[in-house]
Amino acid sequence: MYTFKGKSYPCCTSLTMGIIGGKWKTVILYHLIDKTLRYNELRKEIPSVTERTLSLQLKTLEHDGLIERNVYTSKPPLRVEYKLTEFGKSVIPLIQSIIDWGEYVIETHVEK
Repeated sequence: MYTFKGKSYPCCTSLTMGIIGGKWKTVILYHLIDKTLRYNELRKEIPSVTERTLSLQLKTLEHDGLIERNVYTSKPPLRVEYKLTEFGKSVIPLIQSIIDWGEYVIETHVEK
């Protein structure tokens, strides 16, 4: 049994899926791989996600230490930016493997 951020997981696979699993977390991480984005920029990159879901997933990723949320209040309007933490960057090879596999599926199993 493994415990991460107060949650228990029976194996390393369930721990990994608990951290990056679900429909949107990996997509959000993918868009933050090589850039810092504001909330509205993320919304434009992922138009099919609802505002509520995006907000909840960002909070979860921040809580788990994968992304950093920076708030700039120096001049109105308030600006909030998101970027990967060093811990978040450790998931890049996994995301790249998911991208590679998705491209393989498109090339070999998707009708054109």
